[in-house]
Amino acid sequence: MRGPAPSLKSLRMTKRPILIHPDPRLRKVASAVPDLSDELRRMADDMLKTMYDAPGIGLAAPQIGQNHRLIVLDCVKEKSEAPRPLVMFNPEIIASSDEKSVYEEGCLSIPEQYAEVTRPADVSVRWIDYNGNEQQEDFGGLWATCVQHEIDHLDGKLFIDYLTPLKRQLITRKMQKLKRERFR
Repeated sequence: MRGPAPSLKSLRMTKRPILIHPDPRLRKVASAVPDLSDELRRMADDMLKTMYDAPGIGLAAPQIGQNHRLIVLDCVKEKSEAPRPLVMFNPEIIASSDEKSVYEEGCLSIPEQYAEVTRPADVSVRWIDYNGNEQQEDFGGLWATCVQHEIDHLDGKLFIDYLTPLKRQLITRKMQKLKRERFR
């Protein structure tokens, strides 16, 4: 169950730059969205364009430097299937399974770095959709992993926080080097 999603062909969509770890803005807890505005909907449209162009399957507002509880995701990978973009304002996990699953995760803010992360296999999520309607849905598989990963971003948490301190430190050093190389 979900409300209508924004048009993927919207002319007003703008690709936004994605912050790279380490950046203090990625570690801040995002603020709740009190009311939907056209500006926030445009941001959601931009986030979808940015996510698809990256390419990725999820993106959180803090990753583009915006301190709002807003995520977008689309875990449809098969070319034969229609895209299923989800825009979630103020998403919250209201239930999670005891059963766990392990996925190799990556992150648009930590490019070309991947690691296995263990999370609940299934979650129930409640959010406000693009049109301001409350939604609730159960997610499993890749969708469950992705929505948990993106909600973590809203709480200032990155997938590398699930790793050992040594692995986390190695990845952080690689990202510092990447940032230095990009800004030369």
